[in-house]
Amino acid sequence: MSIIKDASLAPSGRKKIEWVRSFMPALTEIENKFEKEKPFKGLRIAVSVHLEAKTANLGLVLAKGGAEVFLTGCNPLSTQDDVAAAVAEMGVETFGIHGVSPKEYEDLLAATLACHPHLIVDDGGDLINLLGDRCKEYGDVLIGGCEETTTGIHRLKAREREGVLPCPMMAVNDAKAKHYYDNKYGTGQSVWTAIMDTTNLIVAGKTVVVAGYGWCGKGTAMRAKGMGADVIVTEVDPFKALDATMDGFRIMPMDEAAKYGDIFVTVTGCKDVITPKHFEVMKNNAVLCNAGHFDCEVDVASLQKMAVKSETRRNNIVGYELPDGRTLNVLGDGRLVNLACGMGHPAEIMDMSFAVQALSLNWLVEHKAELETKVYKVPDSIDDEIGRYKLAAMGLKIDTLTPEQEAYLTGWSVD
Repeated sequence: MSIIKDASLAPSGRKKIEWVRSFMPALTEIENKFEKEKPFKGLRIAVSVHLEAKTANLGLVLAKGGAEVFLTGCNPLSTQDDVAAAVAEMGVETFGIHGVSPKEYEDLLAATLACHPHLIVDDGGDLINLLGDRCKEYGDVLIGGCEETTTGIHRLKAREREGVLPCPMMAVNDAKAKHYYDNKYGTGQSVWTAIMDTTNLIVAGKTVVVAGYGWCGKGTAMRAKGMGADVIVTEVDPFKALDATMDGFRIMPMDEAAKYGDIFVTVTGCKDVITPKHFEVMKNNAVLCNAGHFDCEVDVASLQKMAVKSETRRNNIVGYELPDGRTLNVLGDGRLVNLACGMGHPAEIMDMSFAVQALSLNWLVEHKAELETKVYKVPDSIDDEIGRYKLAAMGLKIDTLTPEQEAYLTGWSVD
């Protein structure tokens, strides 16, 4: 039975779901295919992704494919209670309440896994962590699963190296349809939408420090530059730093950048990116936020200890006053800013990402007899199929290689 905050919120959530479904054409094509073929008939799928309207749509698509779907969030601050109520009313078992404690959040994850899933969709590795520990007995019929984020894939590969991966997993984040589209353009837009809506401040003319220049960092820096900011990028990878330089951004260590930034966005997937030594030199009223998956990139706990007082200055903004009178402003408690303070990636972006999830789950079912317990790359055929769906929905056409051109590109002859 679903665990939600308030079933009476469903009408509002249903409108959100209906809206995004109008702008997710690739997933609609897959839904039509699944409804006819029923690839998940008799299977249970546990999904742990940010519990909002686009994720609800994924759950509904999987259900059309014959699955029993059990849906939960992957971050207590990104769960939308009205969406949870709506998707539960629409037939998907849902376990999600906004703003719960860490223990309550884990209990909701465990309740989702209690269905003994055949397949899982993970976002950051929470389901995998539980299946390897507290909920090990719930993994008795697992075929495999998919991972949505860079951070989650890092942890999956570490588990694979150490021989403690519970089941075969698909590295969905590494698919072209995911990192080109979602990580770059989705993060780029949704982060700044959330920051601007939350702060009501202008970006133009400010110095923005972006920590990390992976696909998410690229999008974040690109959009800040496009709105007129002076952008500094901090990195640990020499070639990503060179890439940022060639894209027109200043490069420096965080120790130096901390003195200049008006707005800081961490997008590294690592911990302790902004720490007390950086707080000590920041400008008064600097804005700090995180766009990486976990809330450990900005050391908010240390900032709380350093502050003489703190107060909620606006919704989702806590100001920390330091002994010298400066105030540093943290958005969304240092959690994923585009979801803790906003609506997440646009529907058209998540259309691509969730299309990868849906087709990757189908691939796992089709190949279950030959799967090893390792991390699998998403096949190019899945990426290409999704790309064709999206182009068709946008009314775009591209060229097709002739047989002679294909032979030229794949052979050794220059004739």
